[in-house]
Amino acid sequence: MSRLTLFKETRVQAAIDDVLRDAERRLYVSPFGNCHVNLTASLLKLFHAQSCGKCVPCRVGLSQLGNILEDILKGRADHDSLALLEKTALSIYESADCAIGYEAANTVLKGLRDFRDDYDNHVNCGACSPNESDSVPCASRCPAHVDIPGYISLVKAGRYADAVRLIRKDNPFPAACGLVCEHPCETRCRRNILDIGINIRGLKRYAVDNSGGAVPVPPNAVKTGKKVAVIGGGPAGLSAAYYLCLMGHSVIVYEKRNYLGGMLRYGIPSYRLPREELQWDIDAILSTGVEVRTNTDIGGEIPLEKLRAQYDAMFIAIGAHTEKKLGIKGENLRGVLSAVQMLRAIGDGNLPDFKGKRVIVVGGGNVAMDAARSSVRLGAANVTIAYRRRQDDMTALSEEIEGAIAEDCELLTLQSPAKIEGDADDNITALWTRPQIIGPIEHGRPVPLDADKPLQRIPCDILILAIGQDIEADHFVKFGVKAQRNVIQTLGDGSVEGLSGLFAGGDCATGPATVIRAVETGKAAAANIDNYLGFDHKISVDVEIPAPKPENKKYWGRVNMREKEPSQRKDNFGIMESGMSREEAEQEAGRCLRCDCSGYGAFRGGRFAQW
Repeated sequence: MSRLTLFKETRVQAAIDDVLRDAERRLYVSPFGNCHVNLTASLLKLFHAQSCGKCVPCRVGLSQLGNILEDILKGRADHDSLALLEKTALSIYESADCAIGYEAANTVLKGLRDFRDDYDNHVNCGACSPNESDSVPCASRCPAHVDIPGYISLVKAGRYADAVRLIRKDNPFPAACGLVCEHPCETRCRRNILDIGINIRGLKRYAVDNSGGAVPVPPNAVKTGKKVAVIGGGPAGLSAAYYLCLMGHSVIVYEKRNYLGGMLRYGIPSYRLPREELQWDIDAILSTGVEVRTNTDIGGEIPLEKLRAQYDAMFIAIGAHTEKKLGIKGENLRGVLSAVQMLRAIGDGNLPDFKGKRVIVVGGGNVAMDAARSSVRLGAANVTIAYRRRQDDMTALSEEIEGAIAEDCELLTLQSPAKIEGDADDNITALWTRPQIIGPIEHGRPVPLDADKPLQRIPCDILILAIGQDIEADHFVKFGVKAQRNVIQTLGDGSVEGLSGLFAGGDCATGPATVIRAVETGKAAAANIDNYLGFDHKISVDVEIPAPKPENKKYWGRVNMREKEPSQRKDNFGIMESGMSREEAEQEAGRCLRCDCSGYGAFRGGRFAQW
């Protein structure tokens, strides 16, 4: 008999691994409207099954937690039961021998903290808290609540213009979002239960690319005689203006820069979002009758008080267009600039000359990747991205990071800027960084700590800071608008407390966020401004959604977007991503499970045909 045997996975273990992978996918796409208490009880049973049974807190305690949760779910509990549940969970958390026990108890404790109302509702009413507003996973995850299954079915049917019209009901930027949306809708796509989520963004782009040119917008409602001023011509401001015009109000957009688009133009390079694609969306918005005043500084050349007196309502959507500083020695040297400043110049057509320069970009978000990849296209000899955390901790989309690496950008992680070195003429010569070691996890992210290593010198000619954006709110604060750390404070409906008829949205009210979040705030502001003005207009679209066809849903791979080879794209600002072919789009659209018509979260009482 052999003394030692080599490990070999058994057929049973392989089957168990498959079951666990299936369970992981199913748990990840769990519907938002599920009863939180019931979900916690189900998870607790799974955790208890993992117990080795050696320690009493895990073996006996988890069983007792399960019994208390069962009483709560069956209406046999009172508020003393909730106190006992919390006390028992805390005891297990503090005394269990390993993570199987104490993390299971922590799940219960977090639930008691984060959705206590659901527990109270079970005790008081014997039922879970109703949440009928939750829709299918993709539409729930989309901040603008676009009818995603609807337009995917229209793409499958070859009705591309109708798909664009349906998207515009909730989002007037289908072209821009088809290229640069961070697609939160895809993360909980129920197709993940089978294989992998649908390429929703890619299908949106296909609909726009094949819609046959300009898709007419709906007719405006009868003129109301009301006037609304929109301050800021970015995605939030233009979204509000679009819907307000459709509702029959007169809208004038005041934009500080030369062109409309906000960060879509001045923050996203044209290799990701070509200017003609952005203009396609803007032209459709302006076709509703929106008036525009560019190169106009509200609060500067035009006092806010004067503007407010001329309009029935006002929407502030000034974005976040100023840079944040590192606060270290040498930031004022020649050659140090912000990513916001650099990308703004590119947006205006003033391309910086980086030929032969050594460039360092500080930051780990999408703006940092845009600055780095733009530097490559501007002729930099080499580009380094310095980040104080690990690559896994970067907030940029994974495809953006991978794209930067493919274009020969070097990632220098766990390096925190310490000081900037310059020569006798105040030109930058190097960035000094302090090595970091990864530390404890706080708020879901590991915190970097100073490592016991010497400073590192990195020679450079250009240093680009991409560590965040700030908001120019001073003029509005003087007018009486409340701001916290320059972020304008609004109520739940987007209105500014204490200032009648004044609303705010976009990055200036949420902090720097995504395009689709900005669209959401503009859409919500339009609806609430309409109510404030004494109306209740509805936004709808006359598009019939194809009925689902019974199909055998086979396991099928996802169609991913392709990009030009790095050698073909990194010396120019031409669009780098290729759209789907007709065959690919029809196949990808055919993978949709049509959750809008079946399963938990089906559109109850019909679709959201209007808002």
